[in-house]
Amino acid sequence: MSRWRPPRPKSSPYITAEGYKTLELELKQLWDRRKHVTVALSAAAAEGDRSENAEYIYRKKELREIDRRIHYLQKRLPSLTVVSEKPGNRKQVFFGAWVTLETMDGEEVTYRIVGADEIDTSGGLISLDSPLAAALLKKNLDDEVVFHQGEQQNRYTIVAIKY
Repeated sequence: MSRWRPPRPKSSPYITAEGYKTLELELKQLWDRRKHVTVALSAAAAEGDRSENAEYIYRKKELREIDRRIHYLQKRLPSLTVVSEKPGNRKQVFFGAWVTLETMDGEEVTYRIVGADEIDTSGGLISLDSPLAAALLKKNLDDEVVFHQGEQQNRYTIVAIKY
């Protein structure tokens, strides 16, 4: 059995203006944090034997993680398309919409369709690439949406759409 896995499909290059600002702020904070970690790393390296120096090993790992994230953000930010305009038809679901759904049990849930880099399921932010968002796109108010989650089939009714 091999460990090979097919590459993940590319995520959509769209992002909201708020999400873009958040990623820019994260990049700035990472550069600031990197300065502090490199100072701590050089102090730990000056202590002598690096093979048994836990502080040195920890700081090297932390620096590697920061550099990985900085590299990702520096490649990703220029390739993103910021969507800040609201669509002409506000009664239809498009990127950036807050959609309130009613389940068959009468329970209401609200989601916002955002880019793949700003997902936060606890905050109700779902990716444009997710199956639920794909089912919601271009639907109108009071439309019924069928969403398959594994073998389970969920039905929702669109109650409200806000931008």
